[in-house]
Amino acid sequence: MPDLSILKTPAPYHILTYGTLLGTQFFQTFVGGVVAFRALPRPQFAVLQSKMFPIYFSLQTALPIVLALTYPGIPTPLGTASGPAGVLADVNRWSVLAPILSAFATSLANLLVVGPATTRVMGERRQQETQDGKKSYDPAPHSTEMQRLNKLFGRLHSVSTLLNLGGFAATIWYGITIAERLQ
Repeated sequence: MPDLSILKTPAPYHILTYGTLLGTQFFQTFVGGVVAFRALPRPQFAVLQSKMFPIYFSLQTALPIVLALTYPGIPTPLGTASGPAGVLADVNRWSVLAPILSAFATSLANLLVVGPATTRVMGERRQQETQDGKKSYDPAPHSTEMQRLNKLFGRLHSVSTLLNLGGFAATIWYGITIAERLQ
């Protein structure tokens, strides 16, 4: 039987938080989003994503904070530094702080800046579709305004995707740090 006294330490909560972060990132990026794009008509896919992304980006932003708060310190000559103090310790700068901060920052950018801007442009495209009598994804030609909105949407979507993949890579990087401690 496992020793349940471990539940009085931050370690199990840290591992569960890490697993939740990596799992949600993997599922949304490589499974849920892809399946939804293939299965739903584009307008319904856009509505789904506009409702899912704020929740997803909120989780992606909050979970690195929980990781920092539950960081189970390692013994050092000066004692054990856990939680934020352990994350900020010089010895952990690149192995702990950098990936956790990167995952947090990329998600925060998507939550507060890129995501809302993308949703705003999607709304502008819907309005322009009404004016033009043509969908944004219909074959060319498009009005000058729709061309501008499509280009802007493409840029924002690309930035959001790169931020998301950067956060995913940072989470994997931190997972390698965790794995090193399990040896």
